[in-house]
Amino acid sequence: MRSITAEENHEGKKIDRVVRDFFPNLASGMLYKALRKKDIKVNGIRIKEDYIVSCGDKIDVYIIDDYLFGRNDEGFSVVYDDENLLIVNKEAGIPVHPDKNQKEATLIDKLKSIYGPNLALCHRLDRNTSGLVIIAKNNHTLEVMLDKIKEREIQKYYNCIVSGIMEKKKAELVDYLDKNEKLSRVFITSEKTKNSLQIITRYRVIDSFNSLSLLEVELVTGRTHQIRAHLAYYGHPIIGDGKYGKNAENKKYNAKHQLLCASRLTFDFQSSAKHLNYLNKKTITIDPPFSLKQVVGNQNKRL
Repeated sequence: MRSITAEENHEGKKIDRVVRDFFPNLASGMLYKALRKKDIKVNGIRIKEDYIVSCGDKIDVYIIDDYLFGRNDEGFSVVYDDENLLIVNKEAGIPVHPDKNQKEATLIDKLKSIYGPNLALCHRLDRNTSGLVIIAKNNHTLEVMLDKIKEREIQKYYNCIVSGIMEKKKAELVDYLDKNEKLSRVFITSEKTKNSLQIITRYRVIDSFNSLSLLEVELVTGRTHQIRAHLAYYGHPIIGDGKYGKNAENKKYNAKHQLLCASRLTFDFQSSAKHLNYLNKKTITIDPPFSLKQVVGNQNKRL
């Protein structure tokens, strides 16, 4: 529990705005859940969501510090939150949605427990890929987001560390991907086959060191395992990738998860996004949870 005292500039404001002034990293969903459950008291009395604060009010907030200060052990952190949309940074190892073998709680399960049952994933991210995931808070938003993703009006950028030095500093890779459901993997070919779909992956080299390259990758098409399989096809698998990578290198660098992070999103609407037009040209960026220096250091520790 944390206690705060309302100041002169809080006079006449609603309780949610005052709490957010003191705890700006507190997710809105967690705040309103606490208000609904009467986990916030003013002057020792449980209050309603519409309480108007007076200067000098003592406010007791019964929310654990990890949530108050934007930290938690749930495998994600909130990076953007408004009335329609939620964007979170997912840690590697956390599944975003249930599958037939799912036993542990997924990202969407955890978020629904905080924000309510109306949340819906707008896209997927592999369990062992970290980074940005877009979640809609209502059906109207979900419909618009799905359409914008389909029309490629949301640009997705990733950072990854791959084996080897890239032949070109930047390039656009265009090939074909065939998904094998039974093997739970995809195969890349340079020519169109019966069931394959075209894939387009752009990359640029950020840095190279010690036979490793740090890339920024733009996912133009969004196929299953596209970045992982496409880069591996060109001889540059992602470090830590147990499916398309090299086990010897993964062990060498002590990589428990693939070093791939969805690090940047840009809303680039070319037509009306209806009630979401305010998002146009907005960019959300995070730092990947890995670096070349860190990976090389992991290798040196094993020597």
